[in-house]
Amino acid sequence: IKVMKALSDPNRVKIVKMLQYKTMCVCEMREALQVSQPSVSKNLKILEEAGLVEYNRDGLWVNYHLSDGRRSHYVASLLGHLRHWLENEPVVQDVVKKIPHIHREALCAK
Repeated sequence: IKVMKALSDPNRVKIVKMLQYKTMCVCEMREALQVSQPSVSKNLKILEEAGLVEYNRDGLWVNYHLSDGRRSHYVASLLGHLRHWLENEPVVQDVVKKIPHIHREALCAK
C-alpha cells in the first residue's frame, strides 16, 4: 500500500521518471519541477519510505537515485514497469526535457 500511495502524486511520479535518467540532488529536482525545496524534500521522504528512492552523500551533495528493488518485489515490479510507462505523457516529457539543461553547480551556488 505504501508503494502505491507513494506513486499517487504527480510530482512523485515525475521524480521517479527523472531519476530514471540520472542521479539528482534536491536543487536539480526543485528546478525541474518548479516547486519549493520543502515540497521536493517531502516527496522524496515519501518515496524513500516506500522503498522507491535511495540516497547517498558525496561531500556536500546528497544524491538521490532509484532503488534497485531488492527489498521489495512490489518496488522492483513497479519500477520495471514505470521505466516504459508514461513516456509519452506531456507532463513527463516536459520535465525530462529540462534535465540536460539543469546543472547543480550553478543552482546550488545561488
